[in-house]
Amino acid sequence: MNLAINGGEPLRKSSYPQWPVFDEKEKQKLNEVLESRIWGVGGEQKTEFEKSFAAYHQAKYCITCVNGTAAIKIALKALGIGGGDEVIIPPYTFIGTATAVLAANAIPIFVDIDSETYCLSPLDMEKKITPRTKAIIPVHIGGQPCDMRAIIDIAQKHHLSIVEDAAQAHGSEWENKKVGALGDLGCFSFQSSKNVTAGEGGAILTNSEELFHSCFSYQNCGRKIEGEWYEHIRFGLNERMSEFQAAILIAQLQRLDEQMSKREENARYLDTLLSQIDGVKPLAKHPGVSRHAYHLYIFKYDSQAFGGLGKNKFVAALQAEGIPASIGYPVPLYQTDLFRYGLQQEPCFKGFYKGELDYSSCSCTSAEKACREALWLPQNVLLGSKRDIDDIASAILKIKENLGEIL
Repeated sequence: MNLAINGGEPLRKSSYPQWPVFDEKEKQKLNEVLESRIWGVGGEQKTEFEKSFAAYHQAKYCITCVNGTAAIKIALKALGIGGGDEVIIPPYTFIGTATAVLAANAIPIFVDIDSETYCLSPLDMEKKITPRTKAIIPVHIGGQPCDMRAIIDIAQKHHLSIVEDAAQAHGSEWENKKVGALGDLGCFSFQSSKNVTAGEGGAILTNSEELFHSCFSYQNCGRKIEGEWYEHIRFGLNERMSEFQAAILIAQLQRLDEQMSKREENARYLDTLLSQIDGVKPLAKHPGVSRHAYHLYIFKYDSQAFGGLGKNKFVAALQAEGIPASIGYPVPLYQTDLFRYGLQQEPCFKGFYKGELDYSSCSCTSAEKACREALWLPQNVLLGSKRDIDDIASAILKIKENLGEIL
């Protein structure tokens, strides 16, 4: 037997670069917080990180919070979006994009993705706009920016707000401008797998002073920026980031450009390798994308070119060879249990929403195809050497050459 999944020798026995990356910088910043004895409100680390993160992304303002899902919810509330409002999102995204909409008492409307980039399709988006539509959430999936030129044009035409879901897109650029401040608000995640991480955490970017003040208030118990501690002007929750998280993020942000360049270099190299193998195809990059964060390296798998070998079995074989691939999202969001029948059990939407909460007839053909064909590699794989990247292609070829063992 040659294939590791059947007991053969694995192609790789060493691991890819570990994540997260840290050194003395993180330790020093954490120690500063410890010794300051100001671990939450009133410290300097959060303010420093917010200024640095905003400046890096060419935005005027940054508000940190507990996670990326909360960031989207806060952004929607700051825009005044709530009961009975519809918000357009793609179904090929993490559930948090949708649950953030629900948490704002708004209704997700699923729009198909572009079949080549897996980003929100502007063509399908315009078809789904109704008088109840109030906002669009373009998801920069895997770190690839959406077609923001088209999305902004449509939003302006229909007077819609834009909340960018940039959870996977730290440092990504559309037409040489950083994502996150291209729309009204942009939301980021610092969860443990993200390209900039503190284990958890989130941030919101904006160029609007008014929205900045609203977001601050919603994440800080309804307070005013210059108000008294017990002065509460709106229904906000405590969704603040801690000083420990901010301290780690200051150090993490300093490595982002160097790591991005390495990921982009290795992604281009892997594109070349996979393009030479029948049955796998790198995901296309829109011409407007000037930098790609590559939080995920996504490529397409054609089972017919592998003798009908199912995607799950193919991924298991890759993992056995030492390649940390995954199947990605198994179904579009509207096919998850939450949207198939879970929402009907939620009383908070009854009475104010005039549309249908039945998602059973929802169909986004490109998103469904993506769930069948897409494979993911995590971003830390792209921080390795050229030899590490060679092993990905070699493992795919090894499986292809020994299909008889698993078919």
